This record gives sequence, C-alpha cells and structure tokens, in this order.
Amino acid sequence: MAKVRLNPALEQVRGQLAGFVYRVRYGGQTISKPPDMSRVVWSAAQVEHRQRFRRAVAYARAALADKKLHALYVKEAAHKGQRPFDLAVSDYFKGRDLLAGGK
Repeated sequence: MAKVRLNPALEQVRGQLAGFVYRVRYGGQTISKPPDMSRVVWSAAQVEHRQRFRRAVAYARAALADKKLHALYVKEAAHKGQRPFDLAVSDYFKGRDLLAGGK
C-alpha cells in the first residue's frame, strides 16, 4: 500500500473529487471509490424510512428558513450542544412541528 503525505494546503480534502471519495476517519484520511448502489433492492421498511427522513430534512430546511424558528433552533441547539439543523430533524421524528405552531 502506498503512503501519501498531503501538502498542508490539501490536508482537509473531504467529499467526492475526480471519481474518488475522500473521508476523514480515526487515524487519518481514507480515499476510496464511491459505492455502487445501482443494484441494491431496498426493503419496504427501508423505503419508508428514507421517505420519512426526506420529509424530516424538508421540515428542517423550512423551519430554519423562518427567521423566528431559526433563532429558536439556534438558541436550543447551543443549549443542548447540537447543530440547529440536526435538532430540527430530530424534532420532526419526535412529532414536534413548530411550523404548524405545535410545541
């Protein structure tokens, strides 16, 4: 296995670039090819969960686009040590819909 020492300007490469995925993991950076998911057959439960997660992300984006809710989520997230977006996604799964006025 070849070992590469990256230039300090490129130490923080993350994401997909030139057909490879760059990840930061414990012990260093890993470079791999992206997984081929074209032949995966999702179960009904997986499809439902992916749809629920898609709705949760849509809720979080809409909630954080609202100025009042954004400020509320920033305040709550700072208190809990979380990111506002993650807190909004979690609220969706818990049934706490602040866009509809629910607490």
